[in-house]
Amino acid sequence: MPVTVTRTTITTTSSSSGLGFPTTVGSARALTQPLGLLRLLQLISTCVAFSLVASVGAWTGNMGNWSMFTWCFCFAVTLVILIVELGGLQARFPLSWRNFPITYACYAALFCLSASIIYPATYVQFLSHGRSRDHAIAATAFSCIACLAYATEVAWTRARPGEITGYMATVPGLLKVLETFVACIIFAFISEPYLYQHQPALEWCVAVYSICFILAAVAILLNLGDCTNMLPVPFPSFLSALALLSVLFYATALVIWPLYQFDEKYGGQPRRSMDVSCGNRHTYYVCSWDRRLAVAILTAINLLAYVADLVYSARLVFVRV
Repeated sequence: MPVTVTRTTITTTSSSSGLGFPTTVGSARALTQPLGLLRLLQLISTCVAFSLVASVGAWTGNMGNWSMFTWCFCFAVTLVILIVELGGLQARFPLSWRNFPITYACYAALFCLSASIIYPATYVQFLSHGRSRDHAIAATAFSCIACLAYATEVAWTRARPGEITGYMATVPGLLKVLETFVACIIFAFISEPYLYQHQPALEWCVAVYSICFILAAVAILLNLGDCTNMLPVPFPSFLSALALLSVLFYATALVIWPLYQFDEKYGGQPRRSMDVSCGNRHTYYVCSWDRRLAVAILTAINLLAYVADLVYSARLVFVRV
């Protein structure tokens, strides 16, 4: 249901909160609604997380930078969402407001989840006992709180059976977010070219990750920009073709990546002890063998996501027919 706000009236909508009662927009009372209070919790928890870390300089290296970026980014976008809703500016927002908040909330939940795992695993455990470590542990706790808050928003605002809403609030839409996020994590782990440039088969895997990421990102952007009617084919058919292609591509990567990374016949290293970069454990550093294993696991996760996406997308096509 579109939201209309004038200078003298406050218009409400019952579909934005997903809780079964109206949400007030264009007024400070928007913050007293359950969804508004939840977003305030998101804002505060991410602010506290990056403030605790920044106050003692407790971030170093790629993983520390990733965590700091996550908390700052989530704080900034959540603040923008609150300002838009307080000012009743949804109609002037450049992206589809039916799709943007839940898309962002899903990304933010995954971002904060990754920071809550990566930051303590690659940074906090190496800190000596003291003020910096205490701040880092507290920041991790607030990151977990933010993750739960964003996940709760996704659960509250996702589409229910029979409900008319934006595509990104449906299961296939949320799966698109998961697929692109997992691909981003894969890119982070294969940021060192020596992991794949020695074998054309491994370069194919990198091409698979890139192509599927671009296709999923295009589907998300089309929905955020309300541009799905610009496609030469029906959008459900486009989604089904995209999901089928991605499943086939990822199936090849799931076989090729472990084969060439862990099978000695193809120059791989089946055991972690064979990787000299894993011999000495350095702070803030993830060795090559661990990176290869992480990519193999993430490839399997994304393949499962694309299979589920294909099932839901094919169902939409049959329903349309």
